[in-house]
Amino acid sequence: MEYSIIADKLTKKFGDFTADNAISLKVKEGEIFGILGPNGAGKTTLISMLTTLIKPTSGHASVLGHDVIKEALEVRKSIGVITEKVTMYPPLTAEENLMFFGRLYGINKKDLEQRINEGLEEFQLSKFRKRPVGTFSLGMKRRLDLVRVLLNEPKVFFLDEPTVGLDPITVSFIKKKIRDINKRGSTIILTTHIMQDADELSDRVALIDHGNLMACDTPRNLKKKLGRNATLENVFIHYAGAELRDETEKMSLAPRRGM
Repeated sequence: MEYSIIADKLTKKFGDFTADNAISLKVKEGEIFGILGPNGAGKTTLISMLTTLIKPTSGHASVLGHDVIKEALEVRKSIGVITEKVTMYPPLTAEENLMFFGRLYGINKKDLEQRINEGLEEFQLSKFRKRPVGTFSLGMKRRLDLVRVLLNEPKVFFLDEPTVGLDPITVSFIKKKIRDINKRGSTIILTTHIMQDADELSDRVALIDHGNLMACDTPRNLKKKLGRNATLENVFIHYAGAELRDETEKMSLAPRRGM
C-alpha cells in the first residue's frame, strides 16, 4: 500500500516546551485523514512541519516521498493548503486573486485561464469574478479559497477548519466538494473541532493531546471501543478529558511607559 504522508517520531520543541512529541503516523494514498485535538494540543505544529512551514527538532517526515526538510520545495509544489484564515487580497477581484496565485504556481496563461473559468463555475462564483473579494461573505471567500488551491492540481490537501463559521447550506456544499476532490484521487488532511464533520468525512482520525498521539483509527472503530451508542465527541473527551482549554492572545509582558 502506498502512503502519501509518513511521519516518524516527529518532534518539535520551543525551548523547554514540547509541542509535538515523537509523533509517528502514516496517511494512506487517497484517504481523508482527520486530525483532532483540543486547543494547544499540537495539531497546528504538526501540520506546519508537514507543510514545511517549520522544521522539526527531531524525527523525519515525507510527503509523496519527498523529505520535508531536504526536499521542501518539492513538497510545496505538490500540496495545497487552506488555513482557517482565508488567503486572499480584499481589494483585488476574485479573478485577479486567482490570476496572481496561478502565476505564483507557474501555470501558463492558457491553462490558468481555463482552470480559473472551470473553478469559478464549479464553485458557483462565475458571476462574482469581477467583484472585490473584500465584498464577499465568509462562505464565498472559503469557496474561492478552494478554487485557488485547486489551480495547481495538488495531490495532497491540508484543510484547516474548512467549515468553521459557515451557514448550514454552505457547510453542506463544502463537504460535498471535499468528497469530490477526494474522489479525484487526492489525499486530504482535515483538522477540525466539529466532530460531526470529522465523523462524516474522515476515513481515519488521529487524536492528539499535549503533543502526543493518543489514538488513530477509523471513527467507527474508535466509537465501538466506548460502547454501542458512543459518538466521536465521546471519544474526543475520553482521550482529551473534559477540562477547558482556554487560550488567550499572546501579549507583551514588558511594562508600559508611565506605569
